[in-house]
Amino acid sequence: MVSREWSRTLGNVRSFVGNSLGGLRGWSNLASWTVAGTLAYFLWVKPARELKKEQEERAALAAASDRYRYVEKRKPIPDPQETGLVYGKRKDPKNSDN
Repeated sequence: MVSREWSRTLGNVRSFVGNSLGGLRGWSNLASWTVAGTLAYFLWVKPARELKKEQEERAALAAASDRYRYVEKRKPIPDPQETGLVYGKRKDPKNSDN
């Protein structure tokens, strides 16, 4: 009894999935999904990616040509410690015996 219920449930699921995909089976189903996926890519995905890339390029050009952007005109002052850390213990000088 239990195996019959499982097989009936599995059959119902397969039937539901087959019907929801348009009732096509086999190669015709695969071909229709391939055509639909290709059309969706070229009509929606690719143009959206190209638009985003174009907007990023425009934003980069606008940022580069901005007259009022901040430009660092002085070199940064090096840290006087030998370790390069702002806080911490200084290295002991390498002195030989006095």
